[in-house]
Amino acid sequence: MSLFDALTDPGAPLTPDRVARYSRTISLPGFGLAAQGRLAAARVLVVGAGGLGSASIPGLAAAGFGHVGVIDADTVEASNLPRQTIHGIRDVGRSKVDSALESIAALDPEVRAVGYDTMLTAANALTIMAGYDLVLDGSDNFPTRYLINDAALLTGIPVVWGAVHQFGGQAGVSWAARGSHYRDLFPEPPAPGTVPSCAEAGALPPVCAVIGALMVAEAIKLVTGVGDPLLGRVTIYDSLRGTFREVAYASDPEGTPVTGLIDYEAFCGTGTAAGTGTAAGATAESGAPAAAPAPDIDVRELSELLAAGTPLRLVDVREPWEAEVSSLPGSLLLPLGELARDPQAAVAALGDELPVVVYCHHGPRSDRARAILEHYGLAGVRSLQGGIDAWSATVDPALRRY
Repeated sequence: MSLFDALTDPGAPLTPDRVARYSRTISLPGFGLAAQGRLAAARVLVVGAGGLGSASIPGLAAAGFGHVGVIDADTVEASNLPRQTIHGIRDVGRSKVDSALESIAALDPEVRAVGYDTMLTAANALTIMAGYDLVLDGSDNFPTRYLINDAALLTGIPVVWGAVHQFGGQAGVSWAARGSHYRDLFPEPPAPGTVPSCAEAGALPPVCAVIGALMVAEAIKLVTGVGDPLLGRVTIYDSLRGTFREVAYASDPEGTPVTGLIDYEAFCGTGTAAGTGTAAGATAESGAPAAAPAPDIDVRELSELLAAGTPLRLVDVREPWEAEVSSLPGSLLLPLGELARDPQAAVAALGDELPVVVYCHHGPRSDRARAILEHYGLAGVRSLQGGIDAWSATVDPALRRY
């Protein structure tokens, strides 16, 4: 039995073929035809077709969810394949949404699969999510996690969320209408640069499969009313020790009410102004107007400057293993995590004799590095648009990509 009512009502009776297909699930104690019918009637939106999406999307389709939406704006890269198993070699360069929908159709053509080849934003979240009964959050960044939580709170639907970091992961349920939600657990996002992304820190592929499977199980429990969902609890998995543990938390009665959607990049400090850690337009020390950040530099302009022998300092803010794969000649390696831990030492080491250009794989890390360096007094730092990936695609195709 469950502490909660089922999220959806059973739809039309299942056909004999569908009953036979799901017979091993229907025969579970306390499950039956009614629970399987609720799955068939349920509408679930999966945000992200990456590592967690690759585990949860086929799990949902195979379990009998009748309507699965997938939203993602990315394309498949070769470095995705070890953990994003819904995609294959032939999908490299394709939209992740197209690849995911094709995989759903291969599993079960009767599932209504809908794709949104776009980013989830404050402008479209409420409209998109209003068409679903629940959301599975497989995103990989804090602005999207807080956006999903707030939009779900405003629409009254539950969120099953997961997160993966290196050798471990977490899963939980946010449902403000029935109890606690993500902001009760994490009222404020971490400081910019303190939590490395998957590209920076890595992720063990099986961890994505484990956390994704937990997310599917939570979705099934919510829809059918069978079992107790992870509401007010977080399951934490450690693959190195092979252990699970649980952390409980409660609703925060003094938490700030969510009355509308906000600028989540600014809230999480990932925008240029917010990323400095100060109010826009002022320095932390004096309150005097801050200088406008230097404009980004594109790969062609940087190539021309280097070819002309223009003195500048290239700073690679990726991880050491990434620099071993490929890097721009003459670069200084300064991983973003190290920079964020001791930014003053980084500024002192770089000095102000030469203009600084920071780069990473795609650009987001170098944007954060520029904001940190400028906040601590290093003026004129420029971030390479598109990172080394754009350089290898536009300037030097022989440069090894990853």
